[in-house]
Amino acid sequence: MKYKCILFDCDGVLVDTEEISISTLVEMGNSLGANIDFEFAIVNFLGKSLEYCFDTIALRSAKELPVGFEEEYRVKTFEKFKKELKPIEGVHKLLNKIEVPFCVASNGPLDKMQLNLETANLNRQFEGRMFSAYQINKFKPDPALFVHAAATLGFKPEECAVIEDSDVGVRAAISGGFDTFGFANKRSEALLEKEGATLFYHMDDLYELLEGGV
Repeated sequence: MKYKCILFDCDGVLVDTEEISISTLVEMGNSLGANIDFEFAIVNFLGKSLEYCFDTIALRSAKELPVGFEEEYRVKTFEKFKKELKPIEGVHKLLNKIEVPFCVASNGPLDKMQLNLETANLNRQFEGRMFSAYQINKFKPDPALFVHAAATLGFKPEECAVIEDSDVGVRAAISGGFDTFGFANKRSEALLEKEGATLFYHMDDLYELLEGGV
């Protein structure tokens, strides 16, 4: 393999959280009069910080979010994750083939990441190698999280590959000096390609890309 270390985003790359998280934001935002549809939310919320999503909801609803809004969002999504969350198709097979170190680096809080990976039966493979932007208080598209994760594991950006599914994640990785592969679908491919990612559409295709690099 060309790379010495692989850095994975979590939501939408390892675990299929996209629909649960964004549909919950839509539901809660619309209860306040934000008038957001799912397609708008996918384009504008995917990969963004929760603070950004909440600010958008507040702006569109023309009112301050109620006290406890974030806590309510966390409770609702955590309950749904426990019941509905699944790993991304093919990710277990991919991880079993990778022989170099790998980790997960996410904008989400550590407890959410741990819950999601445990639910998808991926926690053991990332034990001791989970990195949250909340730990360093710097969030994608700032590259600091990826740089921190790589350095903690003993690698330079040019020795690593990053796997992302959002434009802000790709922007963070590329600005940090990482080769970057974008897990794409028809909705996201244009955004990811514009940011400079090498696209792939199924985990079965990623291993070959990692072997050859970009």
